[in-house]
Amino acid sequence: MDQKKNGTGILPVMFGFFIMGFIDIIGITTNYVKNDFKGLSDTVVNLISLSCFFWFLVLSIPTGIMLNKLGRKKTVVISFLVHAVAMVVPFFYYDFAFVLVCFGLVGIGNTMLQVALNPLVTNVVKKERLAGTLTLGQFVKAISSLSGPILAAWLAGSVYGWRMLFPVYSILSLLAMLWLWLTPIQEDKTEQQHITVKSTFSLLKDRYILVFFIGILVLVGVDVGMNITFPKFLMQDCGLELGKAGMGNSVYFFARTIGAFTGGLLMMRFPESKFYKYSVYIGLAGLLLMLVSKNIIVVFAGVSIFGLGYSNLFSIIFSLALKYLPKQINEVSALLIIGVSGGAVLPPVLGIATDITGTQWAGIAAIAIVWLYMVWLIKKVNSIGAKSS
Repeated sequence: MDQKKNGTGILPVMFGFFIMGFIDIIGITTNYVKNDFKGLSDTVVNLISLSCFFWFLVLSIPTGIMLNKLGRKKTVVISFLVHAVAMVVPFFYYDFAFVLVCFGLVGIGNTMLQVALNPLVTNVVKKERLAGTLTLGQFVKAISSLSGPILAAWLAGSVYGWRMLFPVYSILSLLAMLWLWLTPIQEDKTEQQHITVKSTFSLLKDRYILVFFIGILVLVGVDVGMNITFPKFLMQDCGLELGKAGMGNSVYFFARTIGAFTGGLLMMRFPESKFYKYSVYIGLAGLLLMLVSKNIIVVFAGVSIFGLGYSNLFSIIFSLALKYLPKQINEVSALLIIGVSGGAVLPPVLGIATDITGTQWAGIAAIAIVWLYMVWLIKKVNSIGAKSS
């Protein structure tokens, strides 16, 4: 395909990963909302993540079906429009109920975007560059995630406060929609398969797809859990105020940005399985470092190390799964994106844990325990990596 050679379609597709990163504002939003509406417990305020990530469970397969009817590009364009609409809601109507509505719509738009965008990448790059390109996409997403808390803190002093972030995101979503719509991208019709709920879930009978699906559940649950818990951890254990504690997420996302950029370049040359192994152990080391000290320098070092370890794992698992079943790309993508609903499952559990124990340390400890699944997955990744190479 011509665009795979000249790269004409890669830029608007990469910008789609930037829009995808808007979902990560949920972490700092949760903390600002808890501060703005007094009396909300961690268990209640963490329902924001449930309202958002629940839609990955419900809409991933319908979106996969939509891919076959409308195509990947049109589905991504529609997702940008949903993001644009979602982001104006809390600017005009700001209470807890409308925050839930906003992130419910963000969840709908982001579900469509993640199901459609990853397969769309296969239409603009060659197969051997897929893993590296997906990781670079995560690098772009990490830049978006990194900028969110910084922009919110900067806008906090404006007339409308931190909520000015939402119309900014809405405008960027509209620009992304127009850019992609005006960019010609040829989709490979031979890859389009008839998708049903039954055929998609039947993929779970394959042991590799099953463990990768659970891996996505864990990864997203851990990421959202860290995004929400870390600022509260800084406020409780390190004595930081909300504004500075929210910037702590930027340290995490900055580390992920560096890790994704480096990994994206290196994985153009080296196998994903080696990166997976080292990344998992680096992530575990970072979590343990956070748990052993209340010194702010050590804590930031820990979250940075964890961010470096985390940064490449999602794209590695996604890439291996797509290459493992290349004739069922849309179905595999839809199934794996259902796993993003892990962001709805783990944060409420963390909220209950911290409410019961009265300490955010319990939330980080729970994340570390869940992370052990990624350690267990190393042998499976090595095995499937050998098969797909």
